[in-house]
Amino acid sequence: MVMAVTSSWNSRAGVRGERHLILIPGLLLALVVTAAISIATGAVAIELFSLPGILLGSEAATVRDTVIVWSVRLPRTLLAALVGAALAASGAVLQGLFRNPLADPGLVGVSSGSVLAAVCTIVIGQNLFGSAATRLLPVSAFVGGLLATILLYTIATRNGRTYTATMLLGGVAIGAIAMALTGVLIFMSTEQQLREFTFWSLGSLAGATWEKVASVILFMALALLLWPLLARGLDRLALGESEAGHMGVNVQHLKRAAIVATALLTGVAVSVSGAIGFIGLVVPHLLRLVMSPRHIFLVPAAALLGANLLLLADMIARTIVAPAELPIGIVTACIGGPVFLWMLITNVRQLEG
Repeated sequence: MVMAVTSSWNSRAGVRGERHLILIPGLLLALVVTAAISIATGAVAIELFSLPGILLGSEAATVRDTVIVWSVRLPRTLLAALVGAALAASGAVLQGLFRNPLADPGLVGVSSGSVLAAVCTIVIGQNLFGSAATRLLPVSAFVGGLLATILLYTIATRNGRTYTATMLLGGVAIGAIAMALTGVLIFMSTEQQLREFTFWSLGSLAGATWEKVASVILFMALALLLWPLLARGLDRLALGESEAGHMGVNVQHLKRAAIVATALLTGVAVSVSGAIGFIGLVVPHLLRLVMSPRHIFLVPAAALLGANLLLLADMIARTIVAPAELPIGIVTACIGGPVFLWMLITNVRQLEG
């Protein structure tokens, strides 16, 4: 009997291992294809077969195509992939930390803090320093998200221990306060400032530059250093904090590292692209339905799927109403909203069953 159960469990584990081996390379291949299509898509069409020559500096490539690819399309494509990967990976870490598949990076207050800081820069900064304050928008958004995360961590920590439930409720409270202050600043803004904030708050990759790409890569590299250290601890945390502690996990250190990684990933993503919803919520949850929830595989898979989805959303945003551009947050909401409702309905049915 025991041998039969063990054999059955090993068989299921082997199938899951095969899924990892197929899914992650498949998502990587899909990312390459999606990125190539993204670079070729736009107001000026570029042949897919000419992309290798343009990227390698072939003499056959025209000056126009080279400038479009290297100055506009390539940095935007890379930024979309990096932002999508950052949001989805932070969502996977947060869902593991809260042990809740409906957790979202916005829960830790990073997004609301970033939005508040951005509004302050747009309204107050422009009133004091003119248009030059707009250049500080990415920096202020990142600092705002980081300060909100530090505040939430301080509130949720007592006697050297961070309480997850307090962190969750505190994130909701900080988000509500930040949105209220944001509303006051919007009421004080001019019509031009209101349009600028509205477009930024709904997400946009129109201002993609190589400097923004470099900043995202830097912060993602710092966060990725924590990923192998977090993976095993998050797996054991799924059994409960006490059980994880008995298995040798320093739960307090794990929570602190997970919060830092989330703040880095979400903060830098929001600072360069604005508020983009549902990527961090939907992507990890969908992957848990088709693969093992082990974070050593889940986090990279979530990053790859998030990059693919945001690239697709960005292509839709800049082509569906061309020559104008739709805020990318609208596209992700149209896709993620129905998926989120399906997730809620499914969970309710499971509880009733």
